[in-house]
Amino acid sequence: MNAVILFIISIPLIEIYLMIKVGGVIGAINTIFLIFFTAITGIYFAKLAGLSEIKSGLNQIVKNEMPIYEIISGAALAFAALLLIIPGFLTDVFGFLLIIPFTRKFFISSISSKFKNRRNNSDNIIEGSINDDEQNKKDQ
Repeated sequence: MNAVILFIISIPLIEIYLMIKVGGVIGAINTIFLIFFTAITGIYFAKLAGLSEIKSGLNQIVKNEMPIYEIISGAALAFAALLLIIPGFLTDVFGFLLIIPFTRKFFISSISSKFKNRRNNSDNIIEGSINDDEQNKKDQ
């Protein structure tokens, strides 16, 4: 819980710090323009990548396969678009990294391997037997 609160507080602070530093170097108007430009450009590329994932997902469905990677990748692209809409340079970097197919695949595989390890390490197996009382009554 404390890590989440720290994350929520630290991201805007880092964004403000970066905006002040970049604004000091290139000027306030150029910084504002750059923030809008990255948001518009990022959303455009997220849209293109999203359409590509939809086509790939439809191809998987036609092959009668479950498009699991395409669903997860589409969610990652939606998150990338959200990161690009949020004003700031740090969120834009992570948003653009999620749009690039190679880095998106790397992020998805690293996160999914953590969940697979958690699922495989848990001992949630319950052994038992079933007694069918109705079947036993019919046999007697």
